Amino acid sequence: MNRRFPAGEALRVRHDVGTAVTVSLRDQDLVSYVYGAETDPWECPAPFFHPVLTTAGNLVSAHRPHDHRWHKGVAMTISHLSGQNFWGGYSYVRDESYQRLDNVGSLRHQAFSRFDVGVDRLDLTERVHWHSARGRPWIEEHRDISVHDVDEVAGTWELTIASALTNVSGKGLEIGSPTVFGREAAGYSGLFWRGPRDLTGGTILAAGGLEGPGVMGQRAAWLAYTSPHDVVDAASTLVVVPDPSAEDSPPVWFVRNEPFAAVNPSLAFAEEVVLPAGTTLRRRYRVVVADGVWNAGRVERYLEDNPW
Repeated sequence: MNRRFPAGEALRVRHDVGTAVTVSLRDQDLVSYVYGAETDPWECPAPFFHPVLTTAGNLVSAHRPHDHRWHKGVAMTISHLSGQNFWGGYSYVRDESYQRLDNVGSLRHQAFSRFDVGVDRLDLTERVHWHSARGRPWIEEHRDISVHDVDEVAGTWELTIASALTNVSGKGLEIGSPTVFGREAAGYSGLFWRGPRDLTGGTILAAGGLEGPGVMGQRAAWLAYTSPHDVVDAASTLVVVPDPSAEDSPPVWFVRNEPFAAVNPSLAFAEEVVLPAGTTLRRRYRVVVADGVWNAGRVERYLEDNPW
């Protein structure tokens, strides 16, 4: 565990009960976990991480961008779940393109069963209930969240998100994406990061020497997105690392740098995944937030020095 921030300093945690948890290093916020925001039902009410910032204070997440109001920082989503939309906004319908349907569900915070604040980390355990557009219980989620490994000298910190999704609908649930229903290169489903507008056009890197927009639809053990910022003379890098022990490891990636920055290790990129009644789907991800431009070698060195 790194403790390279100044001696005597500790992470600060502010809990606005019923709304959000914010983690800071001294006066610099690192991330807010918003679990109780008032949200337009069409945008799929759900907990999300925003703002997400580097240790230098550079913003690396977007909230309600003009092109997709339902994109909110880093969030757990499923765009197609047996006809229901737990992503928000329009749903892709085979041979009909995107349609506005009355099928947008919600993810509702229930309670924190763990809320541990340490000198150098925060650990939360949360229950989240997923309800269909008609209010039927479909998924009960057990979510573990950690903010940890803050290294102010290196300009890095990590967010770890573990999600256990249990099907309580009483029937098999079919996890899909727009690509499953016929749209090319739109396999988004699962943990989704939307970058701010100034990170558009950034560099995409992935394990195995993969690079550029062609990483879309490929399998890789990690994916990095790096870009300079507007206004400030700085750049930032985000690395998403799925748990290598997961049954879909390495995952298929949905990633874009145009017309906006987005990264998603897809749960069901091009093929439907069925979650039988009563069973649990488990996924875990590390999100490394870093100052500066990283190349693939820098990513590999970091992951070697900071293994699971």
